[in-house]
Amino acid sequence: MRFAAEVSDLELADYQRTVRLLLRHPLITATWPDEKALPRVRRFSAELRRDLSEAFGYRLELHGGTARLVRTADRLATDRPAVSRTGRPFDRQRYAYLSLCLATLGRAGIQITLTELAEAVAADAGRITGLGLDPDSGTDRRAFVDAVAWLEDRGVLRLADGSSTAWASDPGAGEALYDVARDAVFAVFRPARVLQHIESVTALLERSLSSSGNAERRAAAQAARRAAVERPVVYYDDVPTEIANHLRGQALPADLQRLTGLRLERRAEGVLLVDTAGWSVERFPGTGSVAQAAVLLAVAIADRVADSDGRRTRRMPVPDPAEEQEKLVGQIDAGLPASVPLTADAGDAVPAAPAESETEERRLPLITDSVLRDATAEILRTYGSAFGAAWHADPERLRVEAVALLVRFGAVLAVPGGVLARPLIGRYRSTVAQVKQRTLF
Repeated sequence: MRFAAEVSDLELADYQRTVRLLLRHPLITATWPDEKALPRVRRFSAELRRDLSEAFGYRLELHGGTARLVRTADRLATDRPAVSRTGRPFDRQRYAYLSLCLATLGRAGIQITLTELAEAVAADAGRITGLGLDPDSGTDRRAFVDAVAWLEDRGVLRLADGSSTAWASDPGAGEALYDVARDAVFAVFRPARVLQHIESVTALLERSLSSSGNAERRAAAQAARRAAVERPVVYYDDVPTEIANHLRGQALPADLQRLTGLRLERRAEGVLLVDTAGWSVERFPGTGSVAQAAVLLAVAIADRVADSDGRRTRRMPVPDPAEEQEKLVGQIDAGLPASVPLTADAGDAVPAAPAESETEERRLPLITDSVLRDATAEILRTYGSAFGAAWHADPERLRVEAVALLVRFGAVLAVPGGVLARPLIGRYRSTVAQVKQRTLF
């Protein structure tokens, strides 16, 4: 046994539960995600530090009332946004307010009022072109309160008196006093590099500088394990050859089973970690109208691809992952202050992708937007009352959100004019879906 070697069989299930907890919640405080989480991490802290470092290249830090899993990034990703209490993903304004809140709290004492925090953030936001924070603007106030609530939920701010709800409606009608958990403030965002000294976001992607063969093999094995626990599905064609070799190896399933208690499922095209413990932030198939529409769209896509009697589905080359990363790098780097120069080779740190010749040979079935619209309309007609009136009034929104869910789980790949059906979609071929009908009375 390479991992959990000093954990007894009687404690193994609790240890695996704690590993899953840290993988899902890299920031743990006295109250986030619950009051039992931090004692569980402290119980196994020595084993967790050793195993998470060796298996994934992660670093576990415990300071005061906070535990932080510092993860190694292999690529830039957009599938884990911060989310408000209402389930709305953060936009640029909310991310900016969140960053400015952290900067203010880093300079604050042990307590701060909501008004004081808002005034400090407004002063900083006013110096940023196109941002600002106007207390008289309901849109600005709601965005600011969403950022504060995100920190409050995670125990960075602890409400001592009052409420932010009344302040969000009218700053003059309410106030809130917060205790500041300084350990949590500094644990939320601790970049590996000083941001003022980097020339591109790619500088935040950690890389091994060792050139020895053993070190390279160890790094590739760690990257393979990271990919298996961080992505819903890992296709061999989406990762470098050395990582794909480890994904195909015999050691990986045993390692992940020992660490997480979960089983790795392997197919000809790739692998996925089967979530039988409910540890994922988002699951598929899931609950709710969007999840129901997504699985029904998956069935429609799979049946269309496999329909031997129908019109043959056109196949298109798979976009180069390196180009997608470079595009994302450019979008993020566009937010750098104008005084920070960009070097010509800033994109060199983008993770390696399959060779161009290999990418050109890969072709997947194209499902056009028009086909998806027709399928969405058929779903609404067939399942009627299973979807609320709002979805019937706006089927395009239902299609867009359902497709986005399929993209996040690696079932399809978004391309201009439609999506490419990925191998995972084959799971839903000839599936008979049952949708729970709404109760009208």
